[in-house]
Amino acid sequence: MDRRDLLRAAAALPLLRAALPENAFAQTYPVRNITMIVPFPAGGQADLAARPVAMALERILGRPVIVDNRAGGGGGSVGNAAAARAEPDGYTLLMTLSSLAVLPEADRLFDRPVAYEVSQFMPIARVLADPTLLAVPASAPWKTAQDFVEDARKRPGQITYGSSGPYGTLHVAMEMFANSAGIKLMHVPFRGAGPALTALLSGTVQAIAAAPGTLKPQVDDGKLRVLGNCGAQRIASFPDVPTFQELGYMDVEMYIWAGLFAQSSLPAPIATRLREAMAQVMTSPDVLKAFEASGSLVAYQDAPAFSQFVAADSTRLIAAVKKIGKVE
Repeated sequence: MDRRDLLRAAAALPLLRAALPENAFAQTYPVRNITMIVPFPAGGQADLAARPVAMALERILGRPVIVDNRAGGGGGSVGNAAAARAEPDGYTLLMTLSSLAVLPEADRLFDRPVAYEVSQFMPIARVLADPTLLAVPASAPWKTAQDFVEDARKRPGQITYGSSGPYGTLHVAMEMFANSAGIKLMHVPFRGAGPALTALLSGTVQAIAAAPGTLKPQVDDGKLRVLGNCGAQRIASFPDVPTFQELGYMDVEMYIWAGLFAQSSLPAPIATRLREAMAQVMTSPDVLKAFEASGSLVAYQDAPAFSQFVAADSTRLIAAVKKIGKVE
């Protein structure tokens, strides 16, 4: 076969693929490595969810699943956008957080180009769904959430808190609490929950709102104290920590869920294969053990239920962002 024949054959491949039924390719999926984008640095909730899931998916699918921490843009927008632009072939997945729906609204709020739209994604499975917790250094003077609020009222704008970036999950949770309590805090954004936690431990900031799995090792080591729970109910890993609703802040409810997504135009047979694999992943003893050790319990939802959950949660979070308005 000469060079012209090779070129003609190469040009015909896309036509051949289009002529074959989708399941002809799905039956062999995957045939190469899969990349799982995590739009945050290591150490945060999305990374905590991604690594045990990637290892289990690798065993089930028979191909390496490589976690790619692609932080940047504040709140995960760079990684989310990269996943949205990827080829919809099942080889680029996204493990992201509830800020997925918030960030496009923040772009519109500031009249910025929208990095991506939620409609570009197909929910595959929810993995975790933890309430955010307000944490401070164990050496801090605040023993309770009320201590924190009273001090903040005396010193508006002087207590600093870290976040994963403007309008990321941690930022929205803290601003939701601050608005309800009638206090003003100083926001210090970082590239992810991991760096924000490091800043809290080093004394660069004085508070953070983060997931139980991110905070528990530091609390167990006596380095941090948790003052409040943004969920509707207390949780097993921090049973003595009251919810903000118990404390009278009835409009404070925020969850830092992590879920696996693909592109919205992913062929249905490949989506089904991924859903079936995730159903096995979320009953894997290794995955359950990893999440339990971190203080985050599995909150698995298959695609239909997860899609409904994302729609409902996104509506609530977008309303919260509009109430918060423009902040840096």
